[in-house]
Amino acid sequence: MELWHQDVSSPRGVMHVARRIEADGWDGLSVVDSQNLSGDCYVALAMAASVTERIGLCTGVTNSGTRQAAVTAMAIASVQSVSKGRAYLGIGRGDSAMAHLGRSPTKVSQFETYMRHVQAYLNGEAVPFDEIDIPDDIAAPMSALHLASAPPDSQIKALIGKQKVPVEVAASGPKVIGIGARHADRIMFTLGADTDRLAWGIALAKTARRDAGLDPDGIAFGAFINCASHPDRAVAHDLVRGGLTTFARFSVMHGKTSGPLKGDQAEVLNNLVHAYDMKKHTQADSQQATTLTPDFIDQFAVVGDADHCIERLQSLRSLGLDKVIISGVGRAGSTQESEQANTLFVNEVLPALKAST
Repeated sequence: MELWHQDVSSPRGVMHVARRIEADGWDGLSVVDSQNLSGDCYVALAMAASVTERIGLCTGVTNSGTRQAAVTAMAIASVQSVSKGRAYLGIGRGDSAMAHLGRSPTKVSQFETYMRHVQAYLNGEAVPFDEIDIPDDIAAPMSALHLASAPPDSQIKALIGKQKVPVEVAASGPKVIGIGARHADRIMFTLGADTDRLAWGIALAKTARRDAGLDPDGIAFGAFINCASHPDRAVAHDLVRGGLTTFARFSVMHGKTSGPLKGDQAEVLNNLVHAYDMKKHTQADSQQATTLTPDFIDQFAVVGDADHCIERLQSLRSLGLDKVIISGVGRAGSTQESEQANTLFVNEVLPALKAST
């Protein structure tokens, strides 16, 4: 199981982060795509590629609302070229990127069409013009130009025959899990660290593939996991609290919970969504962060001393996950507590998991 580090898209700062996590033994770097809150993810990945040789590089995640599929495909293909084959396209329906444009996540039907298109472009295949959603009041059809000749469809010919970038869908609800199952190379679950919830997602994806006439074992599975390794569990709770609000909210995004829940999880999720302040997205001092109970954090995140974190992460591997993107550790120097958690994870948790592979 590969262990990846999640970070922001700071085009210059990411170079330092990338060098450090490669030296520390991580398998890859994933960066956010949220244009109003962070730098450009593709610039950041290209800069990270320029100072590393081994680690994978992934958007974590881009979305189907802020760029045309052709633009997304060519952007990640450019990272693929710069990194000599180390790029991955992580994609979802959008959260903060869409919110800061005054919009909700993209509609499920649009997302599935987008997935078909981005996979076609990355395979060097053509997309019909009439499937590309550009309203006429933005740009009239090309036929209005009365050209002597023009492309019959939309294709990135430079990608024909090139090594394809793998596409990973971030998913928490049944509909998006189904889309990922049909169109992605890997599903990256945002269901928390509860093995029952992850097993539910895997079973749902395999059923969706069978129903589509696809091999149920022909797709890979991974997960985004909030994690902090610290000897004081209360400190570990606070280290993941802000980021966990973001990932937990995906399971109740539109007011309806998804996946199996136990104990007070449904109550906490409902309290979270009603308290969520997008102006304090990911922040530990937000009102939404106060809604997370210790038990909820223990179940939805991986927190505790090194041995506990190793055991919890190994349980995810036993489910069949081959990639975990860790959010909550890895950014050195923020506070004394976060630095201690980072050091503990890198020096004890990461090597132990690598040794047991």
